[in-house]
Amino acid sequence: MLKFSAQSWIMTILLVVCGALVLYPLVYLVIESFNIGDAQTFPPEEYGLGNYLELFEDSRVITNTLLVASIATVLAVLFGFIQAWILTRTAIPGREKLERLMELPYYMTPLIGALAWGVLLGPKTGLLNQLWRSTGLDFDFFNIYSPWGIAWVMALFEGTVAFVMISASMKSMDPSLEESSRVLGAGKMRTTLKITLPLVAPGVLSATIFVFSEMLGSFAAAFVLGIPGRYYVVTTAIWQSTLSFPPDYGRAAAMGLSLFGAMLITLGLSRLIIRKGSYTTITGKAFRPRPMDVGWLKYLLMAIAWGYIFVAVLLPLGALTLTSFQQFATVIVSQMQFTLANYETALAMGSLAPAFANSMILGVVVATFGVPILGIMAWIIFRSRMPGRGVMEYVAMVPAAVPRLVFGLGLLWAWINIPIPIYGTLWLLGIAYFTVFMPLGLRTIAGVVLQIDKSLEECARVCGASWSHQMRTVTLPLLKPGLVAAWLLIFIASVRELGVSVFLMGPHSKVIAPSIVNSWLSSSSELSAAMALMQTVMVFIAVAIMFRVARSVSGAKQ
Repeated sequence: MLKFSAQSWIMTILLVVCGALVLYPLVYLVIESFNIGDAQTFPPEEYGLGNYLELFEDSRVITNTLLVASIATVLAVLFGFIQAWILTRTAIPGREKLERLMELPYYMTPLIGALAWGVLLGPKTGLLNQLWRSTGLDFDFFNIYSPWGIAWVMALFEGTVAFVMISASMKSMDPSLEESSRVLGAGKMRTTLKITLPLVAPGVLSATIFVFSEMLGSFAAAFVLGIPGRYYVVTTAIWQSTLSFPPDYGRAAAMGLSLFGAMLITLGLSRLIIRKGSYTTITGKAFRPRPMDVGWLKYLLMAIAWGYIFVAVLLPLGALTLTSFQQFATVIVSQMQFTLANYETALAMGSLAPAFANSMILGVVVATFGVPILGIMAWIIFRSRMPGRGVMEYVAMVPAAVPRLVFGLGLLWAWINIPIPIYGTLWLLGIAYFTVFMPLGLRTIAGVVLQIDKSLEECARVCGASWSHQMRTVTLPLLKPGLVAAWLLIFIASVRELGVSVFLMGPHSKVIAPSIVNSWLSSSSELSAAMALMQTVMVFIAVAIMFRVARSVSGAKQ
């Protein structure tokens, strides 16, 4: 009775806390979306549907959002599918190394990518446009401050997500199906189109829907590249509404909830389509996926795989590095003037050092306090038989369906109207980060929970161990690899977070990502490049530590 009581109390407390963190800001968003009176008065003095009716007047913004999201989704899924097919179904040299390098765009973040491509293809001053004009042409090669430019940057960095989802499906395919097609006389391309593509349809569909929902809520690329070109999507329109005078919070809340609704519909549609289809390829018969020998084409395919890494990682980082060491960004050798002044200015800025420090502190604190909580939640949801565990999972996964900018807007209103003075402090940013990264940590740890044999825990219970003693001495040590991975992923995500921070950052609680954006909008691209490169180096160091710690933990476990 006592053991059950302890678990019940812990689950109840976690459910109440998570429910408050996740649902409470959304309630404020809903209430504010119906406010047609004074936007700065809460609770509202007048209620109505005016803010929702104005969405029809904002049809241009909605059209822009759908256009950019659609283009970016097609490109990202195309990139992900091609890379997944090359690296999982063909025998090209260096396949394993390339598969690991495909993770790098995730660590660079869309914000850094947008800044880098702004440096490369900004009108007239972009490095590639300068090189293009040096040939005697009087027009730009490409204007990155356009819908296609925004979609290009978004697709490059979401292409990694599509790759992971699609490659998982391709690795699970029975190769005998493709071999049968080849035996019957079909060529390699026909086999790919008629056999491979239909069988990985669930993975492609899931990737398409997930990426599209991510694109709808994307903020960093649309902000950095859309604002200078006066091209607004829903997320940047929400940001603009909150900065207007007086701030139009009702309009921003209505647009945010409409975006939330659109994302829920797309995710629900994907589940419906997959449920009605039959895509079974994994049966009781064992198989080992074998890469296909493509002959001389392997060198072309290898070049394509490396080309993506070059365009998504090496070229942007090279542009940022070159720009950060110049007084004026140029690719014309005779005009280059190298200097360390940009780094000196960045380090001397009164707000930058605290912003770096605050980002590091938030990353460490949120990961350190959040991971044990998420570890217990993962065990309750995926291992226990307690009633209510399904509700806990749904509540914890809600932030995955809410754009972070929208969630930040909800937190803004929620904590402004609570008589607890934490708005504009690191406390609120820490609460926000833990809330939005809850799905990331939970899914990371859940993968390890499901791999642990239940008999190990049952042995501890049979030997008389209490639930808390079993968790401390058996479950948590076995979960160590998942906990370490979740810690470092949450740390990295916290350091690079922009969408939530842009509303909740105060004068004394600055963090690095919004500081870089503010520098981009108000000062030189050379200084912004130095700041962005410093953040990137910090994230890469964290990634290196992650792999080193993960290897040491795995070695110790063996």
